[in-house]
Amino acid sequence: MMIMGLLLPLMIGFASAKLDYSNSLQGAILSTILFPAFLLALLRPKLLVSYTLLIWAIAPELRRIIDWSQDVYHSVSLLSLAPLLTGATLAIPVLREIHKIQKSSTRIILLFAVALVYGAIIGLTKNGMGSVYDLANYIVPLLLLPYFAVTRFKPKDIDRLLYTFANIAVMVAIYGIIQYLTVPPWDAFWMRHADMLSIGTPYPLEIRVFSTLNSPGPAATFLVFALVPMILEKRWQGTLRWIGVLLVVICLLTTLVRSAWLVLVVMLLMYIGSSPSKGKWKTLIQLVFVASLLFWIVPKLPGAEGLVARVETLSSVKEDQSYNERLSLWQNMLPMVAANPVGEGIGSVGQSTKLGNSGELGEYGNMDNGVIALLLTFGVLGAVFFFGALGTVAKQILTRVTSKDIWQPYARLALAAWTGAVVSLVSDNGFPGLKGYLIWMLIGLGISAREITQSRKKELPHAAVERKIAPH
Repeated sequence: MMIMGLLLPLMIGFASAKLDYSNSLQGAILSTILFPAFLLALLRPKLLVSYTLLIWAIAPELRRIIDWSQDVYHSVSLLSLAPLLTGATLAIPVLREIHKIQKSSTRIILLFAVALVYGAIIGLTKNGMGSVYDLANYIVPLLLLPYFAVTRFKPKDIDRLLYTFANIAVMVAIYGIIQYLTVPPWDAFWMRHADMLSIGTPYPLEIRVFSTLNSPGPAATFLVFALVPMILEKRWQGTLRWIGVLLVVICLLTTLVRSAWLVLVVMLLMYIGSSPSKGKWKTLIQLVFVASLLFWIVPKLPGAEGLVARVETLSSVKEDQSYNERLSLWQNMLPMVAANPVGEGIGSVGQSTKLGNSGELGEYGNMDNGVIALLLTFGVLGAVFFFGALGTVAKQILTRVTSKDIWQPYARLALAAWTGAVVSLVSDNGFPGLKGYLIWMLIGLGISAREITQSRKKELPHAAVERKIAPH
């Protein structure tokens, strides 16, 4: 396995040398990104998730810079695979220590596996190669569950991971604010060619910020899932502490993604609601502090009028065009789903539809309802297993939350992430791709990391007895 891990980046580099200059450069960058991931997977698996988070955050920006430098726009790029291939290296420590997985984790994995196999079979017959890419977007994030179940994380290791996550989010936020004020030429180049009218125009203060991510939605998702731990616990805030929190919040505002604020509020309330009484008051005071600073700072920002106007629409949801479009989508698509209980298969919804449609989004490329997206993808049978797996995850999290030990804060964070993921289904299916990676990371560190430590404790007394009775 070590030999294969070292050879694969070299194979990619060799293959890229046979391609044209543009694809060759992308292949070389891709192999450069993958090589550290393989080394970490083999030698320092605890650091692997931090590295993959960095790649998820910066790979889209690297792609834009490369396209701009060559004056060629690629609707489908080799660098788009960087986060998935980097995340796939999680399989290395999983396969090496797979015997350590407990039955509770195995049950969850099997339920998801049934849904994915069913969706993949339907998808391969209907959607071709798009289903392979989409399947990878489901599987790679789910690898985090067995990864945390077999990698011996201590609380300080998880704290370090969340600390790093916060620092990456602050970096994304700082670049996002710069993007809002100046619009770098490579970002403007991408906006002009990507034909995404919903993200504004490529001029300062007229852009919906996407920072180093693909679009405002993923940028807001990345910031929200980092912001929740940053607000809740001091040890998870990152190097800049409260200054970093404010930078992330300001950048989140400039994305103009209102559904992200819904997820943020739900996650914070769930964590606070499951906290001990003493912890609740401390966290509420911190929230009041952040809200007060925002109330004072936001009106003084450049382009504040647009930001404030966007936030004010939250108070009149029924008059909002986006809300009405989502309501109409639910009313129109539900009969279609009922008429097709088998489903369209994996690869029928989202960005993967580009692969079988000349780089253009397919019929269900933009699906602003996560429940409908899952039903379309997995059909009724597959959806039963998928939602059954989500229910099993929730049951395990609640078991962890009620146990008063050093792992309880991480279990509460997992509960917050699970709740935020389910609530966000009103706007999109967040389980594949980046959002899925963040969801399963926070859930995995809350339930699976504790598992491996508990199993280790059970082994220790037996090992001690064996040492006592062993002949000298």
